[in-house]
Amino acid sequence: MSKIQRTLSTSFQFYIRFFFRRYPSLPYIIKWLLISAIIGALVGTACAGFLTSLQWATDFRESHVWIIAFLPVAGFLVGALYHYLGKEVEAGNNLLLENIHEPKETIPLKMAPFVYLGTIVTHFFGGSAGREGTALQMAGAIADQLARPFRLNKDDRKVLLISAMAAGFGSVFGTPLAGAVFGLEVFLIGRIRYNALFPAFASAVLGDIVTNLWNAKHTHYHIDFIPKPEFLPVVYSILAGIVFGICAAVFSKLLHKTSLFFKSKIKYPPLRPVIGGILVAAAVSAIDTTRYIGLGIPTILESFTQPLPFHDFALKMIFTIVTLSAGFKGGEVTPLFFIGATLGSALSVFVPLPYGLLAGMGFVGVFAGATNTPLACTLMGIELFGAECGVYVAIACVVSYLFSGNNSIYTKQKIGEAKNKRFEHLTDKSFKDV
Repeated sequence: MSKIQRTLSTSFQFYIRFFFRRYPSLPYIIKWLLISAIIGALVGTACAGFLTSLQWATDFRESHVWIIAFLPVAGFLVGALYHYLGKEVEAGNNLLLENIHEPKETIPLKMAPFVYLGTIVTHFFGGSAGREGTALQMAGAIADQLARPFRLNKDDRKVLLISAMAAGFGSVFGTPLAGAVFGLEVFLIGRIRYNALFPAFASAVLGDIVTNLWNAKHTHYHIDFIPKPEFLPVVYSILAGIVFGICAAVFSKLLHKTSLFFKSKIKYPPLRPVIGGILVAAAVSAIDTTRYIGLGIPTILESFTQPLPFHDFALKMIFTIVTLSAGFKGGEVTPLFFIGATLGSALSVFVPLPYGLLAGMGFVGVFAGATNTPLACTLMGIELFGAECGVYVAIACVVSYLFSGNNSIYTKQKIGEAKNKRFEHLTDKSFKDV
């Protein structure tokens, strides 16, 4: 090496070291941007394929309603799959939350195909379930495989899983901002890990971009009229938020109690979804409608256009609780959207606010109360319905969060900071211990 080359090399190294000292966050940004890009590409692609498959399964079921009669058989197959081959991933979303709190062994990659198959089968044969659980579990299982190649330590793995959940949520609903905050907010109530802020947003945004590149379809919602935020509309919003919070608490409690009932009464796990499938299929035949199974998107859209009867939200709650408690796969969130939107629409008979606005408030409000994620749900409302409704959805989400009490659909969600002083003794406990 010549003297000139050595001088240039030394100068280059000097400026690199100076640049990194001047901008110490740059290595962190480069590292997590690379990891987030991989997460976004993989999770966005997986969610696009899942959404497409789910639409096909829904369309086929609605065109061949007779197939619902085979829901008990499908339940046995799903139950047997997890009982004999997937016990270590059966905890689902709670396994992800548990690993964020205290990382253990790498989450098995088979969680992704297992939950994908289980959810498609559930929807194909007529169970009442959602899709967020599938997206989160697929994202977590896929992303956690990057821990070893990138030599991530325990703290980095926590950030990795948070980013994966953000990408999965943002991609499956088309709400990247809400997805990012959901990943940051869901695992520890009252606290946010700011060291995961950049990876979570990067993964959620990139995942949503990739999902859109695959032309996966998201549902679009519209609220016709939003009144100006004044004293009386705000008061009515608070009252509606209280109802949404109580509804969220009831759903969470019934979900856990019904799940415990199935486990205590039916010792052989694959038989639980068989019994659940019989109950759901018989109920569909008795009421002669498929309105309360699957995702229920048409009814959610209907709730924005006209007041709906109160029994819509109650029946969807029953169908969903039986389906998920029995062991079918999917998620709770889209059914919570249905329950909240139809409840909000029905409340318009008593609460003098536009039914479309109340439907939107209930859509995110009940979800906020059931998952204890008011910030993410407020952003979701703004992303889905527009910024004009921001004040109303924020009130609904925050009030619902407060009135849902110490309840959650996720038993491994921990209380980082209590909602009020009365519950401060529960700090750092999971909902399984509450």
